Amino acid sequence: MTRKIVVAGVVSFYLSVGIAEFPLRYAPTSSPRWLTGGVSGAAGHIARILKTLGDNVHLCTVVGRDPIGAGIAAELERAGLVSSGVIEGAESSAGLTLVTPDGRRMGFPHLAPVNQVGYPPELFDASAHGADLLVLTNAKFVRDLVGPAVRLDIPIAVDVHLIADLADEYNRPWLEAAQIVFCSHERLPDPPELWVAKMFDRYPGCRLVGIGLGGQGAILGTRDGQLIRVEAVTPREVVNTSGAGDTLFATFLHVWQNTSDPVRALKAAVVHAGWKIGCWTPVTASLTCEELSLLSASHSPRTLVGRWDV
Repeated sequence: MTRKIVVAGVVSFYLSVGIAEFPLRYAPTSSPRWLTGGVSGAAGHIARILKTLGDNVHLCTVVGRDPIGAGIAAELERAGLVSSGVIEGAESSAGLTLVTPDGRRMGFPHLAPVNQVGYPPELFDASAHGADLLVLTNAKFVRDLVGPAVRLDIPIAVDVHLIADLADEYNRPWLEAAQIVFCSHERLPDPPELWVAKMFDRYPGCRLVGIGLGGQGAILGTRDGQLIRVEAVTPREVVNTSGAGDTLFATFLHVWQNTSDPVRALKAAVVHAGWKIGCWTPVTASLTCEELSLLSASHSPRTLVGRWDV
């Protein structure tokens, strides 16, 4: 069954530049190890992954009237992601990612051009009609859509990325509204297992909490006390870890929506993310559902299932 998923957030044009090391040493000029570009941004990347996996994706985003916007619009058209939810702004979002030989990355997102855009709530409501899931990224212009989204009584999912505080004021509307919450381990003040327990204690509407652990894989807690840990796999050489979190999140959502099996969903998500980071520009490559199934069979990650409530 094809699911309708609405994805709201930023689509950007990104340059990825291969550098020698961090910290970056000053030089008047320096030739990169490699350089590529592509259309990304959290919403753009998540939408592309879900679309390639076979979902009916409706994208709500802002594309500028500038040359960058023309390129973004062309890429969205090629990917089959142009819809009535794509509105026009004065300027487009862009960004830069520096990548070292071991795949570590440092991103420079320039979101100011779209942060002040007021996305029409009535257009979002129309986009959400008949949806099975709302993926509301924590982009600034999406914040005002969270309240109206809750009233639609459709499950909400969010990735709050580098969160460090359960009471984070900026992310609070998403945390209070979402049934599925993902984040990165990089800035957590607690061990991931404890963070899962604290999330469920503070936000009673949350049903699933996922945490990307980088090279250690990922964990997922369920409201009923289950804790799933999936170790990382790397089917190819690691060259660029940009977008690994988006891949983990989007792939989990696709499989979870279709199977209701959190173990299967997290395993598939870890495999897809591990494959993606073998691409120079991960946002430009995604696996189909059939390709992911084959890869999961040949690179099945080690999985442990326990409890977070003991």
